[in-house]
Amino acid sequence: MKTHLVPMDKIRQAIFLVRGQKVMLDRDLALLYGVETRTMNQAVKRNRDRFPNDFILKLTRKEIMRISQSVISSPDLKYSKSVYAFTEQGIAMLSGVLNSQRAIQVNIAIMRAFVQLRNILSTHADLARKLEELEKKYDAQFRVVFDAIRQLMTPPDPPRKQIGFHVREPRARYTTRRKRN
Repeated sequence: MKTHLVPMDKIRQAIFLVRGQKVMLDRDLALLYGVETRTMNQAVKRNRDRFPNDFILKLTRKEIMRISQSVISSPDLKYSKSVYAFTEQGIAMLSGVLNSQRAIQVNIAIMRAFVQLRNILSTHADLARKLEELEKKYDAQFRVVFDAIRQLMTPPDPPRKQIGFHVREPRARYTTRRKRN
């Protein structure tokens, strides 16, 4: 059986942090499962007792707008009336509700992506802790080195979008005529 229906990078890009939890949006999950968002949400509503509030979150307008502005998502996201976000446990429950071979295989890939993200985050925390221990052990002359390492560990700020009107055409050449005597 084929277990890599969806590239891991595509899954990782669809995981967001909402209300302090890692979640995936209903649209992204429906796309991965190969079903319509409406169909998947109807299946969830029919099995509502399987999805307690910590498995599924109904996003507020403000959360929807923030997600639609911060990432490249489906163009109709910011116009959607309701968007659901599924936590890791909610995604695991979806494979039983959708009950297709593709849903099972996609769920396996998604669970692996969540595990990889957890491992990456724990490795980063371990590295920061070890750096602090080394910094305590050595004297102030290495402070510059530790500060440089800490700067390399922090992710860069996202580029800011320039506002205003910018002309993108070549400059016109203006010349002045000299008076002839």
